Amino acid sequence: MPVPLSHRGIRDRGFNQSLLLAKAISSRVKIPLISDRLIKIRETPPQIGLNAKERTANLKGAFRVDGKFTGFRLLLIDDVMTTGATANECSKQLLKAGAVDVTVLTLARASGL
Repeated sequence: MPVPLSHRGIRDRGFNQSLLLAKAISSRVKIPLISDRLIKIRETPPQIGLNAKERTANLKGAFRVDGKFTGFRLLLIDDVMTTGATANECSKQLLKAGAVDVTVLTLARASGL
C-alpha cells in the first residue's frame, strides 16, 4: 500500500512516487496492491524545513482509511523517511481500521532536518 498524495499533489507532480514503488514491489513479490483505500484527505504544507514535532502536527488528521482491514498485515510503501511522521500517521489510521500489523518500507532515509 503506497502513502497517498493529495489531489493537488498528484496534479502538481503528475504521479505518486510511492505508488510507482508499490506497483513494482507488488509485481515482484506477488502480493496484492491496495492503492485506493488509504486517502490523503487534507492538503498539507510541505514538510521541508519543519522539525519532527511540526511534521507530526502538520499531518495530524491528514489521512483516512476507506473500509476495514480487520486482521490484515500491511506493507506501507513510502519514498523517503525523515522523521517518520508520515509513516506514523498513515500506520495509525490503518491500525484503527483493524490492521494487526503495518510494516513500513522506504526507498531512502534522510538524515537531519
